[in-house]
Amino acid sequence: QVQLVESGGGLVQPGGSLRLSCAASGFTFSSSRMYWFRQAPGKGLEWVSSISTGGTATWYADAVKGRFTISRDNAKNTLNLHMNSVKSEDTAVYYCSKFNNGLGRGQGTQVTVSS
Repeated sequence: QVQLVESGGGLVQPGGSLRLSCAASGFTFSSSRMYWFRQAPGKGLEWVSSISTGGTATWYADAVKGRFTISRDNAKNTLNLHMNSVKSEDTAVYYCSKFNNGLGRGQGTQVTVSS
């Protein structure tokens, strides 16, 4: 079955950087467009970024454009999210998913931006 395991979250100061990873198994990763979502405390699920199957096309929410970079390694079945210049409003649980509505996402990894 589809399994997605996010990692790399933690506490980071405003303006800092963090790298999230998502290990995928149970499906043909290289044939799947992949997505990052996040959910802040008391808010709904928010789409963050997407990447094409080959990694050549990427899309970003306006809130993270220019600061976050999505990438993938199809040989290792891994999805990444490089977060730079983080802000307090980036605090959330971050999830990866193979569906554009976030279904089937993993357990998530907590990112807290605070000084």
